[in-house]
Amino acid sequence: MATSNIPTPCHSGGIGSRIVIMTFGKTFAALLLGATSAAALASASHAADAQAEQAPAGFNWSGVYVGFGGGVGAVERGTEMASGGVSVGVMDLGGQGVFAEVTAGYDYLVSERVLLGGFIDAHAGNIAFAVENAFGPGELSLKNKYGFDVAARAGYLLTPSTLGYVLGGYSWQHIALEVPVPVPFDTEKDRSGYVLGVGMETAVSSNWTVKSEYRYANYGNNVAIEDVGVGALMFEPTTHTFHVGANYRFGAQNGGGASFAAPAYSWTGFYVGGAIGAGAIVDEIRDTSGIASINGIGGEGVFGELSVGYDHEFNDIWVAGIQLGGRYSGMTTQLMDYSAFGGPKYEGKADYGFDVIARVGAKLNPTTLAYVLGGYSWQHVEEEMSVPGYSETRDWNVDGYSIGGGLETAVTNNLSVNLEYRFSQFDGHVYEDIGSETIPAFHTVRIGTKYKFN
Repeated sequence: MATSNIPTPCHSGGIGSRIVIMTFGKTFAALLLGATSAAALASASHAADAQAEQAPAGFNWSGVYVGFGGGVGAVERGTEMASGGVSVGVMDLGGQGVFAEVTAGYDYLVSERVLLGGFIDAHAGNIAFAVENAFGPGELSLKNKYGFDVAARAGYLLTPSTLGYVLGGYSWQHIALEVPVPVPFDTEKDRSGYVLGVGMETAVSSNWTVKSEYRYANYGNNVAIEDVGVGALMFEPTTHTFHVGANYRFGAQNGGGASFAAPAYSWTGFYVGGAIGAGAIVDEIRDTSGIASINGIGGEGVFGELSVGYDHEFNDIWVAGIQLGGRYSGMTTQLMDYSAFGGPKYEGKADYGFDVIARVGAKLNPTTLAYVLGGYSWQHVEEEMSVPGYSETRDWNVDGYSIGGGLETAVTNNLSVNLEYRFSQFDGHVYEDIGSETIPAFHTVRIGTKYKFN
């Protein structure tokens, strides 16, 4: 997870009065802790049965289901100026928020371990780019308000009770520009695109499953404003969202249970692991005089990670552990690129960092764990700035914290896989020469594997 920071060219002093402190981290922590606590209670109530069987008796993955859930995410709006057949990158706008959703779908188990299905879901939320006090008291926002996805998915039973899957399909999003000046007005637009994702779903009772899921959606590079003096202004919105949900499956208890054996896995022991991931950057820019705030400037990319850690299984339900992980990232923010016209260019890349993370989890069944995590994060950032005839590279470090959670399931006696979300918030970096402060935040999802020495 890397993020780049943005100097003050996007930030002007003297445009308003009040700064709203971001409360996103607390919102997500409450959401995920609540979901995992509910899962833990469900696990406790079925602990005796779970000891004797890997999945609820006769659980059938084929059939109709309905569900509900919510999540968190970030939006990255790449902007370009198109003039005379030449496209020039202007900047990447970013934003973040939460959402709720409802789902209906159908799955069919085509073999003992392979599943095909489809679903439709509707969501509403407040994932938005925002500028505080840009035009007097109030907030300018470009917000993803509501939308829906229609997608197919293909899955593989990692154990009789846990499914890993990929998805892809159509996405539709309603976007609103809200400006509080001088009389508030809204400009609204609908965008269509595609969605891709990956997830894990596990059975917790005779009819209920819970899931964790990551989705990437792209809504195309379309004209937003036909003429801004030097050409057309283009926007390409993309979103990175993490979903936590519960599904009720009709008739799931009526036969169809898997016949293959689940691994005999101990959660206690040391492990080494690796992961690949993707995510979004949201940099908040503040005037050091305390006048205004832009939340935010955005970026996106992929990363790789290696880790070592230790887990301890306290009883039939609870597991706790600690992990040290290091990562290298290609996540990059482009603040401006006018080099095609002989102008300036800026890119920032969060290239490497590490985390010291503690986690606590509840076993939903003997081989699948739902967990929350939190701990210390450190990030290195490299910036490249240039104008005709001159270029400069800067680098700096920031401290911060990460919170998150996910699902992990054992696939052999020593090997497990997991899907995990993290929100990372870092301290600000001050540009004293230009009077602004950049406050980086990451939304990242990783798919990982661990080998446990037990």
